[in-house]
Amino acid sequence: MDKTTAKRKYPVGIQSFESLRKDGYVYVDKTPLIYKMITEGKPYFLSRPRRFGKSLLVSTLAAVFEGRRDLFEAFTTEQGIEQPQLFIAQTDWPWHKHPVIRFDFSAGDLRDIEQLDLLIDQTLNVYEQQYGITPEVSAPNIRMIHLLRKAHRQTGRRCVVLVDEYDNFILHALGDAEKVSQAIHRFQDVFGPLKAEDEHLQFVLITGISKFSQMSIFSKLNNLQNISMQPAYDTLCGISEEELTTVLHPDIEMLGQANGLSYDEQLAELKTMYDGYHFSEGKTDMYNPFSLVIAFSSQKIDSYWFDRGTSSSLIEMLSKMPPIDIAEIEGVRLPSTEFDLPLENFDAPLPVLFQNGYLTIKDCQRIGQLYIYTLGMPNTEVRMGFAECLYRHVAKETAGRSMKSAMLSAYNDFLLSGELPPFLEALKAFYASVPYHLTADNQNEHFYHALLYTLLTSFGADVRAEDPSAKGRADLTLLMPHGIYVMELKYDRQTPPGKPDGTASTADDALRQIEERGYAQKYMQDGRPVTMVGIVFAPEERNITQWKATTA
Repeated sequence: MDKTTAKRKYPVGIQSFESLRKDGYVYVDKTPLIYKMITEGKPYFLSRPRRFGKSLLVSTLAAVFEGRRDLFEAFTTEQGIEQPQLFIAQTDWPWHKHPVIRFDFSAGDLRDIEQLDLLIDQTLNVYEQQYGITPEVSAPNIRMIHLLRKAHRQTGRRCVVLVDEYDNFILHALGDAEKVSQAIHRFQDVFGPLKAEDEHLQFVLITGISKFSQMSIFSKLNNLQNISMQPAYDTLCGISEEELTTVLHPDIEMLGQANGLSYDEQLAELKTMYDGYHFSEGKTDMYNPFSLVIAFSSQKIDSYWFDRGTSSSLIEMLSKMPPIDIAEIEGVRLPSTEFDLPLENFDAPLPVLFQNGYLTIKDCQRIGQLYIYTLGMPNTEVRMGFAECLYRHVAKETAGRSMKSAMLSAYNDFLLSGELPPFLEALKAFYASVPYHLTADNQNEHFYHALLYTLLTSFGADVRAEDPSAKGRADLTLLMPHGIYVMELKYDRQTPPGKPDGTASTADDALRQIEERGYAQKYMQDGRPVTMVGIVFAPEERNITQWKATTA
């Protein structure tokens, strides 16, 4: 490891471009796309998932328009770290100093409308003082108009307005119609004048997680160019595979050394864990930057994007929407019109999950004038975290954390030993711990199927639901290092195919269905042993009453 590499610092939680550069943190140069933005257009909207670098983008744009060329040139920090010259410093950008007005709504505790009002008032007040304005009225729209005009006149340069995480308050208020309505009026007041004041504006960027097409802020700002799903801007936030394997190549090597892996092995693990985000039909592979920098900083691969706050926020959001089954969202197809949500339809969970980063574009087809997107989870980190959140939401955290821990221990033992019976016995104990009110309300095969799939996914298992074959779909397929398990789940109130009405299902019926429909055939050339598993649940016991396994 050379001396330069050993000094590399990673910007964990750093959202200030000035701090990042002056303190010697690693930076993946996004200024080629920033230069494209500022020279080809003026008013923009960008949505990206949380912790994907939107705030750093806003800070970088502020530095550009404040004329801070020194931050973009090559220099040596006080700590002796060499910072390279960035792309934009080599261009013909004039580096004029413009009035930059920034609104930051990213505060996590912004829950009350009074707090929103205070933040807007304080932000306007800071810039009014800077330009010597004494507001004669309290109306935010009038104050905004006066601010833009006065700042333009004083400096001789048009203004730049940057709005970070505009929708933070609204996403927390979903389900509270009064709060949402109040927030809409606030944003309409503050940002509504921007279109009419175009002659005083050099550049506008509004960022957020979601774009609600019917919100007044966007109906009045219908000149905004939405670049969220434009292929040209796929890599504006996040880390592309090319950036990872070039700029961050030494970091992959160091991480691999710490984990006893070769460069290629470590890259493959990073790809499985953090890659897979696609923001347009271009399907450029993007990595989660937040998780990457923590992995490099800690020298450890783990789940970093999900924390307690993320989990609570997701559960709160899901509780306001129709029920969703993790086993049914992989491969779901949606038309492009679904991604601009009318505010009154906020309860459509799939577009919201996409915009929040829990789903990504897997494929895209153009049919007539519509793009049809196939969605799925981007990577292992999201799949595990989402499943854990969904488990907590479904089980209401009353099914016993100790039983879930025991189930995880049994799964890990199964992973190492390949012994199926202890795992299924532990599963029976787990189902026995599920509260009666949950199973009583879900007397069907689907409940047990969905709960098992969610549980295994939260453990990081390679498990596939409704696994397709030539003649049908296997309920679950579990792929383990030592073997593949094709599972068919039966609920003994069902009448198996070919039997008289009223005849209950058996484990043998489940195995026969796997064999007759060829569910296991697709894995016979894999090289691992393939085991067929039939499992039967009974309504009275609310648990597994039979199971049987045989080699395919």
